[in-house]
Amino acid sequence: MGLPFEVIDHTADIGIIARGNDPAALFSNAAAGMLSLLTDVNTLRPNIDREIRLEANDRETLLVAWLNEILYIIYTEKLILCKFDILIDGNRLAAKCAGQELEPKDHRIGREIKAATYHDLEIVERDGEYSAKIIFDI
Repeated sequence: MGLPFEVIDHTADIGIIARGNDPAALFSNAAAGMLSLLTDVNTLRPNIDREIRLEANDRETLLVAWLNEILYIIYTEKLILCKFDILIDGNRLAAKCAGQELEPKDHRIGREIKAATYHDLEIVERDGEYSAKIIFDI
């Protein structure tokens, strides 16, 4: 497997291609890729635990809901989640996460991401590797 995610150009928006050996790794790497667009995650000291549970009609919808839930937590609770232990069962996700309170003096948000979108979204499994192209509204 190559890089867990890569940033891609998109007209007026920004995107990533996330990869993983299984759906849980794909979702974790998609979150890491999105967070890399927001701030330097290497400066985070995860000391707050948080659980997230989601259910959707399909995996693509679940992936968008997952990423948008992380954004919601960042913007409303000022908590940047950066470590993810994810269990995916069909179209259900249960994640134990860890993060740190957003501290403006230590964590500069590089660009605001409004939402993960469904534009060109699909999850592909090929030769035991999962990938997803995700476009973010900025």
